[in-house]
Amino acid sequence: MSLWVFTAQLRVRALSRLQIVQKHLMSTNASLEKEVHLAKSGCAGIITLNRPKALNALNLSMIRQIYPQLKKWEQDDEISLVIIKGAGGKAFCAGGDIRAVTEAGKVGDRLAEDFFKEEYILNNAVGNCRIPYIALIDGITMGGCKADDNFVLEEHMDKINRLFKTNSVEEILQNLKQDGSPFALQHLETLKKMSPTSMKITFQQLEEGATKNLSEVLVMEYRLSQACMRGHDFYEGVRAVLIDKDQSPKWKPATLEEVTEEYVKSCFKSLGSKELKL
Repeated sequence: MSLWVFTAQLRVRALSRLQIVQKHLMSTNASLEKEVHLAKSGCAGIITLNRPKALNALNLSMIRQIYPQLKKWEQDDEISLVIIKGAGGKAFCAGGDIRAVTEAGKVGDRLAEDFFKEEYILNNAVGNCRIPYIALIDGITMGGCKADDNFVLEEHMDKINRLFKTNSVEEILQNLKQDGSPFALQHLETLKKMSPTSMKITFQQLEEGATKNLSEVLVMEYRLSQACMRGHDFYEGVRAVLIDKDQSPKWKPATLEEVTEEYVKSCFKSLGSKELKL
């Protein structure tokens, strides 16, 4: 086979995939009865998240339907790509069903453990899928920004690297305060509202995650999810933002100084027999 013929075939395949993506981007159907609709269309496996009133948030039932189907499509010679999209037009996916997980965590229900475990197993399958996996994101993303707005930080990258490349969260806040620019002060005020515990855990998470592969990161994040479910601030954040909506969380501990290094380290420890296995 000549190089020209081979290149032409690649272009035809790419064009075919693009046409399939465009077709399904325009055909999102919110009238489907199931919470998730799984269908085969030509050479594509189509996943449609169908909880538009909940911004297509994933629940455990949906995860348990998507995972086995994804693994089947991955081995199907007739399937050359997987497309996932959200019904309703307002949101692709708002993430996990945090309300349900919160209620389960409060009463010690297994859902708080099973949801994150099976979600991360699905995430690992998506990340390691041997065929293209395409998310059709239409409408508003988390945070209320359009996709084009994600590049707004590019002009601040030098400042971001200088202010945030530190050895601790405390140093970041100090750098922002000393810089004094509108950009720095805006982010300083934002961080002051965040959970001190979550900020320290996240800082350590980013440090450790930089040297890990996807599977290792997911194991680490599962440990952190369970640590947060055992703590106070996860529930308080959900209360303030999603339930009472007063936007006034009362964090415990209330200051960075009160969050000990020992506690942060404990959140990263192995869960033993309950460890995530990928």
